[in-house]
Amino acid sequence: MSLVSIESPKHCAKKGLNVHKLSKKLFFAFSAFFTTLLSLILIIWLILRPTKPEFSLKETDIYQLSLSGSNLLNSSIQLTLLSKNPNQKVGIYYDELQVYAAYKGQQITVDSPLPPFYQGHQDSNLLTASLVGAGLPVAPSFNYEVGRDQTAGKLVLNLRVNGRIRWKVGTWVSGRYRINVSCLAVLALGSTLPTGPLRSTQGTACSTAV
Repeated sequence: MSLVSIESPKHCAKKGLNVHKLSKKLFFAFSAFFTTLLSLILIIWLILRPTKPEFSLKETDIYQLSLSGSNLLNSSIQLTLLSKNPNQKVGIYYDELQVYAAYKGQQITVDSPLPPFYQGHQDSNLLTASLVGAGLPVAPSFNYEVGRDQTAGKLVLNLRVNGRIRWKVGTWVSGRYRINVSCLAVLALGSTLPTGPLRSTQGTACSTAV
């Protein structure tokens, strides 16, 4: 003889209510945990206050800057940058860095990649890049602008670094942040173009935006 257990609707409703209460308790527990974790990360972040990296231009050499054909530019430039992490407790990962040169608002070399690297607390790194352009189209006024700079006795180039960085605090690594670096190179230029490279060894600070 089998026994059949029959639960009343009231009992079933009470059981469902208990399950609902348990779900709410778990939800609030997980919410409190994640809120506390995010608050802790934010507090640490505010205490450490990471400072954006510093860049300075150490040397610039122009080996070629000439027009060929119909406003097509051939260029060859080498530069040396100093990158410094000013933070005492925050490391920096540099990812996907691209360097190029511009003149009077026109890009005169193709993008040149820099290898990714990690920069420890208050570390400094020398970065070198060879920038080239072959048959790059430029504005018809390019030759005129160079002529004006020859009269003024100096040539001003804008050297740019674009990419992404990540902050590292202990074992925690942030998401990627865009970084844009702009440096000005001022090179002495006579009335005639020299046979050797144009060189600037005057160190200049660069502007950095993160």
